[in-house]
Amino acid sequence: MQKREKSFGIQMLSVQPDTKPKGCAGCNRKIKDRYLLKALDKYWHEDCLKCACCDCRLGEVGSTLYTKANLILCQRDYLRLFGVTGNCAACNKLIPAFEMVMRAKENVYHLDCFACQLCNQRFCVGDKFFLKNNMILCQTDYEEGLMKEGYAPQVR
Repeated sequence: MQKREKSFGIQMLSVQPDTKPKGCAGCNRKIKDRYLLKALDKYWHEDCLKCACCDCRLGEVGSTLYTKANLILCQRDYLRLFGVTGNCAACNKLIPAFEMVMRAKENVYHLDCFACQLCNQRFCVGDKFFLKNNMILCQTDYEEGLMKEGYAPQVR
């Protein structure tokens, strides 16, 4: 059975002056700083909770960390190492797992490829688009295609 990847939350906590210092899971020293991180049911110095690949401070890059194969990773490196890649429905080139994408039904697109495939008009947030025969179309090209096919919407 394959071990499933897991994501865990990261909490930043303020250290109360009247509490006994907690031990850091990363360096095993007592945490005497003003703040500490709690992740994986352990306490960490802010500098000790880092991505095993890029060494970024996980408390600074988000509120989630990922673990797999005994590694603690940021989201980007987790996806780079273990994420699923696929091909863009428009250009058919590979889309790395960590790259932002646009989706239309089961199709996935690079951000730059998410445009009308007839006139190349890029879509903005809120723009209508249509998926016809696995092609993304703007409203104008979609309606022109309907008129050519004899399915023009009737205006009353």
